[in-house]
Amino acid sequence: MTDFTDPILLARIQFAFTVSFHIIFPATSIGLASFLAFVHWRWLRTGEEIFLTLFDYWIKPFAVVFGMGVVSGLMMSYEFGTNWSVFSDKAGPIIGPLMGYEVMTAFFVEAGFLGVMLFGRDKVGPRLHFFATFMVAAGTLASAFWILSVNSWMQTPAGYSVNEVGQYVPEDWFKVVFNPSFPYRFVHMVLAAYLTTALVVAGTGGYHMLRERQNLTVRKMFSMALWFIAIIAPLQIIAGDQQGLNSYEHQPAKVAALEGHFKTRAAAPEYLFGWPNMETGEVDYAVSIPYLGSWILTHDIHATIDGLDKIPREDWPNVPLIFWTFRIMVGLGLLFFGLGTWSLVQRFRGRLYDSPSLARCAFLLGPTGYVAVLCGWITTEVGRQPYTIYGLLRTADSASPVAAQAVGASLAAIVVVYLFIFGLGTFYVVRLLSHMPPQSPQVQKRGFLDQGGARAVRILRLFRRSREAG
Repeated sequence: MTDFTDPILLARIQFAFTVSFHIIFPATSIGLASFLAFVHWRWLRTGEEIFLTLFDYWIKPFAVVFGMGVVSGLMMSYEFGTNWSVFSDKAGPIIGPLMGYEVMTAFFVEAGFLGVMLFGRDKVGPRLHFFATFMVAAGTLASAFWILSVNSWMQTPAGYSVNEVGQYVPEDWFKVVFNPSFPYRFVHMVLAAYLTTALVVAGTGGYHMLRERQNLTVRKMFSMALWFIAIIAPLQIIAGDQQGLNSYEHQPAKVAALEGHFKTRAAAPEYLFGWPNMETGEVDYAVSIPYLGSWILTHDIHATIDGLDKIPREDWPNVPLIFWTFRIMVGLGLLFFGLGTWSLVQRFRGRLYDSPSLARCAFLLGPTGYVAVLCGWITTEVGRQPYTIYGLLRTADSASPVAAQAVGASLAAIVVVYLFIFGLGTFYVVRLLSHMPPQSPQVQKRGFLDQGGARAVRILRLFRRSREAG
């Protein structure tokens, strides 16, 4: 039974709450910064005012989200000292410099160019303003680089040694930064940020398409976002598969738990649904596909898959939790892929703007990218338990000697403050996006991403006619 008087449990809940709030904002700012840089570049290339209208429409939500991301992340750095001082002491020689690099190479760049991006277009000229926008986007990616490097090292530690006082110290910084899971997790997270942002833009466009589909700015927004979803969603499926194979190699307990494989077996099934029973070591009410589990993890339907029976019972993560968060993430990813494919079909038919069902579906899926991101992080972090540094430092040995009452009081204060401040901020962003974008003048020059990909449609139709004629 869960003991809510346990200070370690309360500290874990507190960190989980703050990081869950925080990850929503960087995921948005990473994708939205790149989107703003892209539309700015399109404006410079084509001179079409519609791209500038889109830039002006999304710059305010970006500014608010960026600010909330900075503020929401500050609390986590304090929690390292107040609740996880043993972890900070033992891992500080590695974690500290990496976090410092993030501040120096990413945050300083973002902060230095953000003011020019937000307020300097009429003062520095369009090209320098684009450069500032590009640098903010690059800064958000650099920030993701270092943060994912830190987190990935905690998942797959490498390039370290242990000194005489029990601290983990760097031996090879290249191996520390580019640890075995980092490339896969970095690509997966950046694609997740882009896909999440594209869903928000498409959802906003879908909402306004249902109200006034003749608005050219709305059409452009809707079309561009669906192009991005159609491209990124399949790439994300491939990236997720590669990360799963990497996790199977380096974190077998996590993969066995999220797949529901309690027992080692050949030709393992893939459990679609069910309830993992950690007491009996079975998946109750299971709905499964034979052989598919082995094929997904090894690409061989007859391969033997290691189960949790090869892992000491005290090293098992929370199997039911990550079993379901993983399936929610994957299920939503398939829905995103379906939305992108549907948009391509409607685009080819010339009905991208004439399908209320597509606009409604895009609107309903708009916020679900955040659900997928949160489920992905829960799967990753809970799957690492009972370790803070996988295989090296257990969570129970990482906490500060703080009383449960103190942790509980700070947790309650954080919940109230976060819900109030960031709830208001989120409400304000939603209000901004609920306003109809300004109508732009008729576009004179067609591009590949505008007017439903009309050029692509014409090329495909000419190709089809040539085949029929020949």
